[in-house]
Amino acid sequence: MRFRNRLLLLVVAILVPAFIGAALAVAYVYVEQQKDQERGVAETGHAFALLIDNEMRHQEGILRTLAASPALAAGDMAEFYAHAQRAAEGVGAVAILLDLDGKTVLNTRRPFGSVVPGRNPSNLPALVERFGAAGTLVSDVFYAPPVRRHDFMMQVPVRIDGQVRYYLLLGLHVGIVQQLLVRQHFPGTWIASVADRNGRIVARSRDPGRYVGTLLREDTRRRIAAGDGALMFDGETLEGIPVRALASTVPNTGWKVLISIPTAEIRQVPIRAAAFLAAIMAVLLVLALAAGRWFANRATAPIEYLGRCADRLGNGEEVTYHPHGLEEIDNVARRMTEASKQIRRSQRELEQRVNEAIRATEQAQGALLKSQRLESLGRLTAGIAHEFNNLLQTLTTALQLGAMLARDPKLQGLIDTCKRTVGRATKLTGQLGSFGRVQEGRLLTVDPKLQLESALQLIRGGVGEAVAVDTDFAPDLWPVTVEPLQFDLALLNLAINARDAMDGGGVLRIIARNVALDTPPQGLAPGDYLHLSVVDGGAGMSPEVLAHALDPFYTTKAPGQGTGLGLPQAYAFAAQAGGLLTLDSALGRGTRVHIYLPRADAAPAPAPAVPEAPAVLRQESGSVLFVEDDPLVREAVAGGLRQAGFTVRMAESGDAALALLDAGLQVDVVFSDVVMPGSLSGIDLARALRRRWPELPVVLATGYTERQVALPDVPILAKPYDIAQAVRLLGGLVAQE
Repeated sequence: MRFRNRLLLLVVAILVPAFIGAALAVAYVYVEQQKDQERGVAETGHAFALLIDNEMRHQEGILRTLAASPALAAGDMAEFYAHAQRAAEGVGAVAILLDLDGKTVLNTRRPFGSVVPGRNPSNLPALVERFGAAGTLVSDVFYAPPVRRHDFMMQVPVRIDGQVRYYLLLGLHVGIVQQLLVRQHFPGTWIASVADRNGRIVARSRDPGRYVGTLLREDTRRRIAAGDGALMFDGETLEGIPVRALASTVPNTGWKVLISIPTAEIRQVPIRAAAFLAAIMAVLLVLALAAGRWFANRATAPIEYLGRCADRLGNGEEVTYHPHGLEEIDNVARRMTEASKQIRRSQRELEQRVNEAIRATEQAQGALLKSQRLESLGRLTAGIAHEFNNLLQTLTTALQLGAMLARDPKLQGLIDTCKRTVGRATKLTGQLGSFGRVQEGRLLTVDPKLQLESALQLIRGGVGEAVAVDTDFAPDLWPVTVEPLQFDLALLNLAINARDAMDGGGVLRIIARNVALDTPPQGLAPGDYLHLSVVDGGAGMSPEVLAHALDPFYTTKAPGQGTGLGLPQAYAFAAQAGGLLTLDSALGRGTRVHIYLPRADAAPAPAPAVPEAPAVLRQESGSVLFVEDDPLVREAVAGGLRQAGFTVRMAESGDAALALLDAGLQVDVVFSDVVMPGSLSGIDLARALRRRWPELPVVLATGYTERQVALPDVPILAKPYDIAQAVRLLGGLVAQE
């Protein structure tokens, strides 16, 4: 061992026992202060519980006095009503007299002699079954609709001639407990609460208006229900603040007084003391080490010179040694050895860093692969939807033209059946397209209230008569820009999921509100949103199911009963509209689906008219350059345009269309598909035409594309489109020239 290290060890050997003793002292002080604090809190909670019990005894005294009224014993209910009304109004309460069957004899909030319908809103009947009616009973908190507040009731039996003839109740506002709590002047960082037997908050020192009547956290209710005495435990408040809480029981009621102190505050005083003492010890240690180092450097300077030479050797530098004539020259060998160790340590550190870099690269590659898979799913579904829309376009056009030519009613009926089938296929393709980019031709700025009301008939038909649909739409909902079909489909999917979760019966609530989010959920920017909530009272989802609920094709239903695309479609719809879908669910508590849609700047578009299919196409004139790579679509649509009177030239790609125009072809309008082979898509073709022939009208048709069109004054038709619609649009553009 080096001489300097021996000196340093000597200093450390002197200081270490002192540090150990100081650490033990700090730990002892820390534990004792925590115990004193817990005892103080326990005494405070017990005293407040006794204070509440004293208030309850005061109210019980009022009831006992009323129960002993001579007027009541004599059966003079009018005099007793006046007496009871004065006594109840003096404490802001209501007095109620019940017969032994639970029927209301009188109620001081109702005129004397009036019929008092309804039932007891409290849980006193259950308490009577549990504890009997011979003594005083205090109910748990309940919401009283007539006065729109949270109350509780106290009940005493009325004995006449030694027999129980009535039950006298006093309905009290929870505000009397809140006033007791306010007068205690608890520290501002503490949260003092009074909860009933069910864990529902009666009074609270912080935000009582928000939390009175609210249940405590489930783990807190479970813990305070475990015992009748004082109980200390760690938990969280309803605001999510970590606290250490003490629960005390209010005598004769079973209510709990809960005093919660932030964990950081409990530890603050002992931690400060420990930190102060530790800082002092650290300063002393630094000073001692500095003094020992100074002395050691003076004593070992020649030896350190040889050590520096060894360090240079370890770094590959040339070493020149000058002897000092001291015995510590033997340190040369040890320094050389230390140099070799340093080289090996450097090699190990290098290997470790290389391994860490490899792991980081593998993790990045895994994340990239997952992202690519999700992107591939979107591209796959969008591509399939595009191809299906081309097929449906061919069928739609052929059926429409066939319907115009058919004269046989039976043949016309068959064509109508085929058209309805194509309509169903169009809706299914629209659902498949939820996972790709939305068709711009179907985006509309809509009034959400009108859109929701129009979807209700579809929803009620989908869930059946056993499910009651309850709606709560705020007035003047902000407009949103969505694809209406996907909007209705998303709501229908959510409603069907809710129906299945409620096993075919229950209440489905649909709520719509305007919200301005300053701190929105992750994935949304701050701003104005339409907030849709779809709430069911079903079985709820476990954490494992909730983690995969939005994955495509994931389902918990039996084979053949679900595809696993309902929730993913709703999620994809929200994402396509620039919003977000979130889930809130737990076993036994149902499911709440939240959809946030950004507020649209434009006013809602008027509802498009749905004219009946004409018996014949409107006759137009003019020349059309029809650009379409699918031969079936090209043949069907071109035939329809010719039948309407247009002169049609066709091109199989954007490059071919541009070549025809460069060769001198004169047309009145260009009608092009968006997705085509070659170097020019329909969007690229439209941009080229705008640059070179700005007066030439352009119409685009799309069956899903990943590119935004973003071209002003370029109409877009979503495939499959109505041939009559296309004729009207093209004819209108030709007429404008």
